[in-house]
Order: sequence, then C-alpha cells, then structure tokens
Amino acid sequence: MKKIFNSLLCGLSLSLVSLVACAEQTDKLSYDDVASKIKYTFESNLFQLPPRTQGHYGIRLYRMTGDNKYLASALYDYYVVNDRMHAILPYLDNPGYIEQSAKRLTDAMSKGTRGKARRKALENYPEFIFYADELLRYAARLDEFGVALPEQVTSTLKNYDFLPGLTDKTMIRAWAAQLANYVYWLKQLGIADYSKQYKEAFIAAYPDAEDNELSRWHFRNKLYGLTHFIFAASSYYQQYVSKDEFGWILSYFSKNEQRIMKDSTDDIMAEVGISYLLMKEKSHPMVGKAKDSLVEAFNEQAGMIPSVSGKIDLASGEHRNVLAYMLYTWPEELTEGPFFHQIHGVQRYIPAHNFEIEDEHDGEH
Repeated sequence: MKKIFNSLLCGLSLSLVSLVACAEQTDKLSYDDVASKIKYTFESNLFQLPPRTQGHYGIRLYRMTGDNKYLASALYDYYVVNDRMHAILPYLDNPGYIEQSAKRLTDAMSKGTRGKARRKALENYPEFIFYADELLRYAARLDEFGVALPEQVTSTLKNYDFLPGLTDKTMIRAWAAQLANYVYWLKQLGIADYSKQYKEAFIAAYPDAEDNELSRWHFRNKLYGLTHFIFAASSYYQQYVSKDEFGWILSYFSKNEQRIMKDSTDDIMAEVGISYLLMKEKSHPMVGKAKDSLVEAFNEQAGMIPSVSGKIDLASGEHRNVLAYMLYTWPEELTEGPFFHQIHGVQRYIPAHNFEIEDEHDGEH
C-alpha cells in the first residue's frame, strides 16, 4: 500500500511539474507580443517625450515602415536641429565662441566612468567636440532630410582636421561609437573619407588578442563601436550594408557570443541583432538569441525594457526599446529620409527660416 501511495505521489508531483512548465511556456511572451507592447507604451505616451527623443522615435519608425504618421514626431528633430544650426552659423569664424561652446559641451558630460574618460581624451583636442558633436552632427542630420547646407558649414568642416582625434587611441577607448558616427558623417557629406584609417585605429586600440584584459565597460565600448561601424554606414537604417566590408564584425560577434550574452546591455544586444539584419542575415542564430534575451528583459507591467539598473523611464529608455521594436519588426525594404520637402502636406510645416532645399536627393544617405 505504501509503495502504491508513493507511486501516486510521485506521479502527482511529476504532473504538477509538467503543468508548471507548461504554464511557464504559455506565459512566455512572443516576439510580436513584446513588439506590440513596446509600440503601445511609447506611442500612447509620445507627447511626454522630449522633442529630440520624439524625433529619434519618429525617424526610426518612419525608416522601418515608410508610414507618414511618424512624420510629425520626426519633424520635431528637424525643428531643433535647424534652430541650433542657425544659432551657431554666425559664429563659425569666432574662435572665442567655439572655445566656449566646446567647454560647455565638455562640462555637461556625466561625472561617471564614461564622462571622465571622454573629458580626459579631449584634453588634447579641446575643440573637437564642437566641430564633431555640434556642427557635424547638425549638418549630417539636415543633409539626411535633403537640406542643402550653406557653403560656410562645409568649408568650416573641411578646414578642421578631424583625423588626429578620430584615430587617437585614448579617444577611441573613450567613445568608439560616436567616433564611428563622425567618420561616416564626414563621408556622407563629402568632406573626407577616413573610414579606412578609423578601422585601422580601432583595431589597434581594441585588438582582439587583448579582449581578456578588457573590463566590462571597455568590452561594451568596443561592442558599441563595432555596431556603429554598421549603423553609421547604413545612414542609420536607410540602406543595407555590404558583408564584404563589414562581415569581419559579424564574425567577431559570433566568436564572442558567450561574453556578449553575459556582459552586454540590452541596448547592445539589440544593436548586435540589428547589425546582422543590416547585412540581410536575419536567420543567423545570434539574431534569435538577441530577440530571446530582450524578451527575458522585458517588463510586462511597465510595457518596456528597463535600464540595467531596473529604472523605468520613457525618455531614457526610448533608445533601447525602439531598437528592440525594430529588431522584432524588421522590414524587407528600408525607407530613406524623411525628405519633408518631397512629401505632400508636410512642406508647409518645414521651418520658416530654412536653408536651401535640394531639388533632388542624391541618394547617398
């Protein structure tokens, strides 16, 4: 009798375990579930986001979908960038203004590890941040909208020597991703092509053979740098990139899969997955692993993926969440722009104090 009772108890226990396992499988969110919940969270609260963050979301969703409903939020970015470019334009030949602006930008950096590393790196290139992170950034964004830049902007960019800062080891190890952006923005605008020099300098600053010596912070910085080679070359999700040119990066990701899964942030996981998609490798196992990792990170109650520290904040969390949404809903065709001046019904909302609009876009973005 005792044996029969134990057998029944054992069978009941196994059944309960199976039911729990089944329930866990049933409760696990699908990729579509996570994508739709992220979209609902951010689009139902879009008006709460700062203008540039709304613009960030709108531009990316437009490039993913081509849907004109995202133009209004994307237009916020146009307004802000256009206004800031007009504000600095009269002072491009004023050394005192440039010096003060560079100091303001440097002083505004965070007090944490990243900010300290960047301020230290900029000691040898104090004005670099003004030319790269203000003038070049605004110029590249306006160019992406199909806006022709004043000759004064392009001549100022050509007259500043970006190469020493772009290829400096200390600079790369402080903000690898941002330098990749600057390299490809300069190329986009026809100012200079430093992509070969930057690749060589990046590899020298972060040789694969020394990965074991990298702290988690530096490993993440390296990963961000690698993803931004691809993102910047794609003009931020406007076109696919070549495996012949960037396949070495995907090979690195595959070889370092275990550490990436262990040490990267959710932002990085999304970027790694999208890097494969930008080379039309949507069936690669790393894409699925990135998706699964983000499902695990998703907070269903909050309707978003929180920060590494667990912080739930729409503005600061928009970046990782829109990337996750893109990863789950990647289209077959990407949409360039938005070129506001070419879209019926939008032209009247273009900033009144605008630069000259190009009649035809040259397709280089």
